[in-house]
Amino acid sequence: MSRIIGRNTSSLGRRRVRKPDSPKRAPLPAYIRSVKVAVDDADRDYIRRKLGRKLGKFGSEVERVSVRIEDVNGPRGGRDKRCRIKITLRGMLSVVVEEQHSALQAAIDGALARAGSTVTRQLQRRRLRTRARRGGR
Repeated sequence: MSRIIGRNTSSLGRRRVRKPDSPKRAPLPAYIRSVKVAVDDADRDYIRRKLGRKLGKFGSEVERVSVRIEDVNGPRGGRDKRCRIKITLRGMLSVVVEEQHSALQAAIDGALARAGSTVTRQLQRRRLRTRARRGGR
């Protein structure tokens, strides 16, 4: 029988051991507000950690992050969990992304994915405009 070497061990089963966050990907401070949805400390930590992974490399460009989670329909059910993330970038307009889903975790993950790609795109546009003004490549 071969021995498992690496991050997975037989004592943990098939669960992956999470590596500690690097300084660039450390959890970002974020203002998290929930309306009509119970969000516990574990959810808040999850959001901050995922924000750090998606936006940590832009840490010097990000001034402020706010996350708003709400239940649109109340107890009626349906696609009613909404996650809205607003990211204020230094010297630029704010970036706002929103995702709605029936599951809270899916709405959070969708909004975080869109936030990362949108901020990347906005910062690339700014770099291209700066280069065009300088007349360089």
